[in-house]
Amino acid sequence: PEVVYTFSLEQNYPNPFNPTTVISYQLPMNSFVTLKVYDLLGRTAATLVNGTQGAGVQKVEWNGGVASGVYYYRLEAVSLTDPNNRFVQVKKMVLLK
Repeated sequence: PEVVYTFSLEQNYPNPFNPTTVISYQLPMNSFVTLKVYDLLGRTAATLVNGTQGAGVQKVEWNGGVASGVYYYRLEAVSLTDPNNRFVQVKKMVLLK
């Protein structure tokens, strides 16, 4: 697997999307990962990942299944070996139907 040195969250592709999009992110170490999609009011539209993942490049496909509009996706990753080593980032995406 590809060696990754830092946490990162990529812009989803394609964006805008219909009906599916791919969200990629990188984990430099084994981590507990939560990846959720939120609507503009901050309500959870989808939970895509909620569990332990190994280091490396990760990809998650989301098939929307919600109304057209702007959504935010939030990645939170916490190192399994050092809980103080955590990463949180949010990005915006657009679903067009």
